[in-house]
Amino acid sequence: MSAEPRERDVVVVGASRGGIGASIARAFRDAGARVRVTGVEDQPLADEGFEYTQLDVTDTDAVQAFAEGVDKLDVLVNCAAITKRGAEMDAAFFAHVLDVNLTGSLRCADALHAALKGGCVINVASMYARFGSPLNPAYGASKAGVEQMTKSLAIAWADDDIRVNAIAPGFIVTEQSARARTDPEFTARVEARTPMKRWGQPDDVSGVALFLASDAARFVTGVTIPVDGGYSVA
Repeated sequence: MSAEPRERDVVVVGASRGGIGASIARAFRDAGARVRVTGVEDQPLADEGFEYTQLDVTDTDAVQAFAEGVDKLDVLVNCAAITKRGAEMDAAFFAHVLDVNLTGSLRCADALHAALKGGCVINVASMYARFGSPLNPAYGASKAGVEQMTKSLAIAWADDDIRVNAIAPGFIVTEQSARARTDPEFTARVEARTPMKRWGQPDDVSGVALFLASDAARFVTGVTIPVDGGYSVA
């Protein structure tokens, strides 16, 4: 008789404020996984019953301490990110955005490398990895780095049977996009260019994360999948 399948362990870094991270966490939980989430806040803004750890991804010691409590991990989702529309030309803030969005993702992946053998990493990039953004240059640069890092880690960790992929969301209705969505002209331009004629919802992204973590994607590594309603091809 074959053994019962083991419950999969998932960590979603950056899921305390709702949005894409929380949606991905819910999707894995609903699929039967054991899910832990992290965030920079003392407590998640919306308590959905996940095991929660406050974690600053720019703190190498804190990330290492968190990883030491994880023996085996099937899926790591790197979703922690910051941006500040119109304020990213400041060199110090630019560096901080890269430290959170790009280097923070590397810190978490590297710290959990041993636990992830046989599992997968899903990084969250952005369509701004491929488009210029005059108001979010640091965010765009960080996400372009995430996409390139995804390719490099996919090669570096293939011998450890770790797949590394990324998702590049387009315009999604989240707290992070709230300020932009107060501009009706901007919102209208986004919808006009998007072939599907709407902004995406966080749940539009979580299904792709489930796919990338599944056996259906067992021969997929090093890719970034756009989830943007066709915006990037219009």
